[in-house]
Amino acid sequence: MKGNCIRAAAAACLAVWAAHAQATDVFNLEGFGPVSRAMGGTGAAYDIGPGAMMMNPATLGLMSEGRYLGMGLDVVTTNIKATNTATGETAVSGNHGGNNGPYFAPEASFVYRRGPYAFGVGAFAEGGLGTQYGASSFLSRTVTNGIDTGLDNFSRLLVLRVPFAMAYKVNDKLTVGGSIDAVWTSLNLGMLLDASQIGALAAQNRVSGTLLPTLVSVPGLSGGYIDFAHKGIVGGGASAWGIGGKLGLTYRITPDTTLGLAYNFKTHVGDLTGHATLTAVSSVAGNIPIGGDITIHQFEMPAQFTAGISHRFNDQWSVSADYQRVFLASVMKDINVTFVQSGTGANLNLSLPQNYRDINVFGLGAQYRYNEKWTFRAGFHYAQEAVPNGVMLAVVPSIPTTSVTGGVSYAFGKDDVLDFGLSVGMQKTLTNSSAPNTAVPLKVTHSQLNAVIAYQKRF
Repeated sequence: MKGNCIRAAAAACLAVWAAHAQATDVFNLEGFGPVSRAMGGTGAAYDIGPGAMMMNPATLGLMSEGRYLGMGLDVVTTNIKATNTATGETAVSGNHGGNNGPYFAPEASFVYRRGPYAFGVGAFAEGGLGTQYGASSFLSRTVTNGIDTGLDNFSRLLVLRVPFAMAYKVNDKLTVGGSIDAVWTSLNLGMLLDASQIGALAAQNRVSGTLLPTLVSVPGLSGGYIDFAHKGIVGGGASAWGIGGKLGLTYRITPDTTLGLAYNFKTHVGDLTGHATLTAVSSVAGNIPIGGDITIHQFEMPAQFTAGISHRFNDQWSVSADYQRVFLASVMKDINVTFVQSGTGANLNLSLPQNYRDINVFGLGAQYRYNEKWTFRAGFHYAQEAVPNGVMLAVVPSIPTTSVTGGVSYAFGKDDVLDFGLSVGMQKTLTNSSAPNTAVPLKVTHSQLNAVIAYQKRF
């Protein structure tokens, strides 16, 4: 019942989800809302509006008094290309199906600020990833026996947060805040593993289960394919609800300089579950599909610590800077998957190595208020590379690290503002020639544009 209520609240806030947002900081968007996005993803010590609920809830206390209703839309366009460096063949992630971009992620929020208190509720896409290589590239052909399987390779991850936030102004210098978040994680995945990759997983004790002897005995086994997907505009073939939360504070060092600290706790969503098909690829019998249920174990979003500072030089110029530590190593060591065959209960367990590193993220932003109507922003955003060489999966690239940002706001009046932010993720290349996550020497290039527009009404 509780889950249904949360779903209804999310649906009311987000009328439609056209897809999801591709992230730059591995799975996280580089800033939330157009103000933060335009200013290099900063916001720990700066008034970024309702996006505070996703970064530092204490900055809700920096907003002027009143009631705020906000509606926004993220639009993400990606350019992802995988190359087999041994043959020169390429696979482009594009218009091959429902997981391809561009991706659209609406957001909605309500904030009430009065006296020392501020309250907020909203629905935001925290991030995700997405690829769609189609069914005819080298990624759909086994190295063992060279079989063109006709099986699609794709991914689609969406992490949605519904924060319930509060801020309290303790005194003229200190404001504290926090949020409790409903978190929904959903995943689509279609991935072919060559028989050589399955052998490498077995050699590393990363594949097991009562279904394994049956698969190994398939004559002419050339590969295995796992597929679970929700074909609609939102959601995944495997999903789950859980909780998350944040704590934060702002401290006014001087009338024009503010320090901000925030901690975003690791989510507690747990196992993602759904229906799936496991396909054995045989050079003798062709594709042999097996229906069943899938579980992705303990797929969580990482904890994050953020420290930021902002300074106002005068009524026109202000700047902000953030440092963030993202604790990916504790949540992305392995992707652990269990498939259970319908009717028989036979199971197959896979553990795909990831070994992500904890990363440092840096953001810089500047704002110039030209007049009462026009405000201009620019910034820079850099996140260290989290994916080690040797573990990248073609369907899970998430490799851009550097973005340049900018944006503009137009005030129709003191209570009506239209904000726009743009982030240009510079092209990044990563390679992997190591089993078990690839059967061929692989190179992936990835760049993207993240735009967000929002309207805010104060009343």
